Amino acid sequence: GMATEGTGASSARDLGQGWKISPSIIIEPGQTFELADISGPGAIQQIWMTPTGHWRFSILRIYWDDQEQPAVECPVGDFFACGWGQFAPLSSLAVCVNPGSAFNCYWEMPFRKRCRITMTNIGAEAMRLYYQINYTLTEVPEDCAYFHAQFRRTNPLPYEAVYTLLDGVQGQGHYVGTYMAWGVNNNGWWGEGEIKFYIDGDGEYPTICGTGTEDYFCGSYNFENKETRQYQEFTTPYAGLCQVI
Repeated sequence: GMATEGTGASSARDLGQGWKISPSIIIEPGQTFELADISGPGAIQQIWMTPTGHWRFSILRIYWDDQEQPAVECPVGDFFACGWGQFAPLSSLAVCVNPGSAFNCYWEMPFRKRCRITMTNIGAEAMRLYYQINYTLTEVPEDCAYFHAQFRRTNPLPYEAVYTLLDGVQGQGHYVGTYMAWGVNNNGWWGEGEIKFYIDGDGEYPTICGTGTEDYFCGSYNFENKETRQYQEFTTPYAGLCQVI
């Protein structure tokens, strides 16, 4: 709206101030750019962005209220379920990835005092970012939870090792889901791992125990198309296998 200089100034030079002067930003190597700083109470309703470059090298961080450490710290590609740096269409209630690199997040994220969102470019090249953050200013119920996300990566994972997806979470809360990008380093079936949840005081035996990796993601029998004998990609409102490379 008020910008007079920006990445679109040349294209919009005949339109003048108030038009598409600064539709995107350039984040230089090593730079952290503040995407939003919102005073609450309120709630994030949607995040839309189209990052360029290597998505693993663009780190999204979200801070609630007076936090010094982020509640969300994750490469932007992994946050939007594109962990391999390649576009793959995804349609779910929580996240949508649309042509050509349109990342959409529909998690409602309430905050009471403040919301701050940043993007850090840890790569060696500048990246261009178009983005929009839609939010509402509203009262937040006393028992309303804050959104958190952890990112972890191990390469390679030792054979037969137990991989921890989430740990260190204290207090009351609600688990809402996991995105996982899995690289196969042997010719065995990779999906036989059991998902185990250990909640509150449970330690010796899991509170919830699954039957296999593909079963946890609401598939079955190797994600296999019985006619082609190949993996079958699929997405649903709550689960899927959105990309096979």
